[in-house]
Parts: sequence; C-alpha cells; structure tokens
Amino acid sequence: MVKFCLTATAHTAEIGSLTTLHTHSASWIGSLSKPLDTPYNGFSPTAEAKAIAVEQFIHPWHLRLARDVIHAGGLIAYPTEAVFGLGCHPQDGDAVARLLKLKRRPQEKGLILIANTAQALAPYLGEIPEPAWQRVVESWPGPNTWVVPASESTPVWLTGRHDSIAVRVTDHPLAAALCRVAGTPLVSTSANLSQHPPAVNPLQVNLRCSPGVDLVVHGRTGGLSRPTVIRDALKETLIRS
Repeated sequence: MVKFCLTATAHTAEIGSLTTLHTHSASWIGSLSKPLDTPYNGFSPTAEAKAIAVEQFIHPWHLRLARDVIHAGGLIAYPTEAVFGLGCHPQDGDAVARLLKLKRRPQEKGLILIANTAQALAPYLGEIPEPAWQRVVESWPGPNTWVVPASESTPVWLTGRHDSIAVRVTDHPLAAALCRVAGTPLVSTSANLSQHPPAVNPLQVNLRCSPGVDLVVHGRTGGLSRPTVIRDALKETLIRS
C-alpha cells in the first residue's frame, strides 16, 4: 500500500510555510500492471470505475490515489478536453496558492472550476436568471465554460477581483471521474506557466511544471484543438473562443 507523507521541500522555500505531498507513484500512475479488482484502502472498484479505467487506461486504484492527493492538499495534473490541467481542492487556499505560484498566475484573474454534475457546483453559484441557467445546463456536460455570478461564500482565491466564477460540467470521462471520486469540483487551469503553451501530455507536464505537481494522472485529452470556449451566461457574450 502506498503511504503518503507531508514534508518540507523546495516549495517551502518558494512559498513560505507550505508543504508538499510526496508519493512514489507518479512515474507509474498510468500503469495497468495491477488486476482491475485490486482493493485500495479496503474498497473494491465499482463497475463504473472499472469501465472508466479501461477506457482511459488508468486503474481505479489510481483514481482513489488521486483523491487522496487532492484531499491532502496536493496538486494534480490531469487530462481535460483539449490540454492537461492543473487542479486541486477549491476550498484549500494553501493548495490554490501553490498552484498560482507554480503557474505565475495572479490571483486577481480568478480560476475555473470543473465538476461531474451541475449540482456539485451549486455551493459556488449565486443567483442566475432561469433563462440564463437553462442555456448553461443545456450545454452540459460538454466543453463549454460559463461565467456566472458567484455565491457570497465562494473564496476570493477562486473569484479573484470578480464577483463571478467560471464553471463547467466536463464531459471528459477521466476528469469527470476525478471529480466524482474526490467528491468535489476541482480547480482547472492549463498546465503551463502563464503566457506559455499548455501541456498536452504527461511528458510536457513534467518538463513545464515539475517539480511543483504532486501527481500526474495519465490519460488522453479529449482531442479539442484549443481550450474550451468561455461565455458570459448573463450577457450572452463570448469571452474566449
């Protein structure tokens, strides 16, 4: 059984008192060397998890490993519709601070949240007129990111200088599986330094974001040629094509 330990590393020198999650599994996270029924922490994989695992060439055990990294305050890299994303638990301010430091991205710009269901995003959503919400949910799950009013309880490290937040119910099976297994939406931002090309495979993640990422979840991107479209749900305007 893989054991985790939180220890001070180079991140401490860069950010202050923050620590990082260590695991020796990052180099073999995409391996299918274990039988599909291998238990993890006493749990056996469900039929749904097995199906996702076979389709994406990832073992259900590794999904639970990623869940543990997320809940321990770690940063993960994972495939999305077009590129590899960097993610963490959205309620973990220290993890988000590490992510922003790694990307050299200003907090004021805000971040995207992805989820496997619209209901999972509910705590982060403010009041949205019914016609606007209908447009949003009709486009999900899918590669459509919407800027909507944020709830008053949404942390400032997610909204930045805005009173809104960008959200998406992803149709990428592995990204959705990570959200489902973790039991939370995930921060989703491209795996790269700001203003640099995003990583589209695990090797590029390691070259461009190492050593800041605690776990690389191997899998295929969704095949889009560019990151998802972003629209303003209330103004019905295009923010990113």
